[in-house]
Amino acid sequence: MGRFSTRQTTARIRDRLPFLRRRARMVQAVRAFFEGRGYLEVETPYAVPVPGEEVHLRCFRTVLDHPDGTSEVRHLHTSPEFAMKRLVAATGQPLFQLARVWRNGERSATHMPEFTMLEWYRPGAALSSLMDETEHLLRSLLPPSLLYGEDDLDLSRPFERMTMQEAFARYVGVDLLSSAGDAARLAREAGVSLREGEDWEDLFFRLLLEKVEPYIGRERPTFLTHWPAEQAALAKRDPADPRVALRFELYAAGLELANAFEELTDPHEQRQRFEADRGRRMQITPEQDWPVDEAFLEALPDMPPTSGIALGFDRLVMLATGAPRLEEILWLS
Repeated sequence: MGRFSTRQTTARIRDRLPFLRRRARMVQAVRAFFEGRGYLEVETPYAVPVPGEEVHLRCFRTVLDHPDGTSEVRHLHTSPEFAMKRLVAATGQPLFQLARVWRNGERSATHMPEFTMLEWYRPGAALSSLMDETEHLLRSLLPPSLLYGEDDLDLSRPFERMTMQEAFARYVGVDLLSSAGDAARLAREAGVSLREGEDWEDLFFRLLLEKVEPYIGRERPTFLTHWPAEQAALAKRDPADPRVALRFELYAAGLELANAFEELTDPHEQRQRFEADRGRRMQITPEQDWPVDEAFLEALPDMPPTSGIALGFDRLVMLATGAPRLEEILWLS
C-alpha cells in the first residue's frame, strides 16, 4: 500500500494544481527560449551502461534482457551529459534537453530520487557567455523580483559573479588556492578543527556548505565561478591560472540551481580524471561498478569548444511559485 490513499492523492494534486499549471507554462517557455536561439531539442536514452562518474551519487540499477536470452546491466542516468556531448561532437549544433534523471537515496525539501534536469550545450561559447545566457533564461521565466522564504530576490540587477577564491576570502577568511592539498593548513586558517579522516577536498566542501553557500544569492542570483582544479570534473582548467577550472554554480534564495563547465575536450586528461573518480567511488560504494564510457571519450576530440550547463528545473519552478518543498511542484511524488 502506498503512502497515501487514492482520495488523499487526488486532494493533494488538486491543491498543487496552481503550481502545476505554472510548471507547464514554464516548460513551454523554456522550449520557446531555446528554439528562438537556434537550439535543437534532443532526447537521449535514460537506461545506459554508464550513468555518470560522480563519486558520491548513487544510481538505480536494472537489467536489459535481449531476445536471444542474453542480458546486460543498465543504469538510470544521473545526467544526460555524456550522451549530449556525443551529439554535440557529431553535429556541432547547440542542443538542449528537459530530461528525467535519477539519483538513488536522495529525498529532502530540495531533493528527490527522480527529477527533471534542463541541460544545454552551446558550441563556441565561453563560460562568461553561458552566464549571460543563463541570466536571460531566468529573466524570461521569473518576475523581476520575487519573495522566496525570507529572501527578497532582485532579478532586474545583473547577477553577481564571484570566484571561489573571492568567496572563501570574504566568508571564510582564507586564501583558498594557496592551501590546495594541505587540509591542516586550510583548517588552521579557517579556524576549524580537522575531523578524523577528513582530507582537503572534504574540508573544502564542508566550509563551502557551512560558511559560503548560506550567504550567497540572497539579494540577487550569484554565479560562483573558477572552482579549484581538484573539483574540475568535466571542465577544462583556466589557461590563465591552472589552479582553477572553468566551472560555475548558480545560487538563488538558498537554492543551488545549476552547475556549468567550459568543457574539457582532451580525452587523455578526461580518462585520468575518470580513473581517479572511479578509484574513490570504489572505496565508498564498491557495488557501483561500471566500465569507463569509451564512446564518450572517443567523441571528445571531435567536440568543438563548448560550454554546457545542467539546471535543476524543479528547483526553478519552486523559485517561481514559492513552493517550500520540491514535491509540491511535482504531478506525483
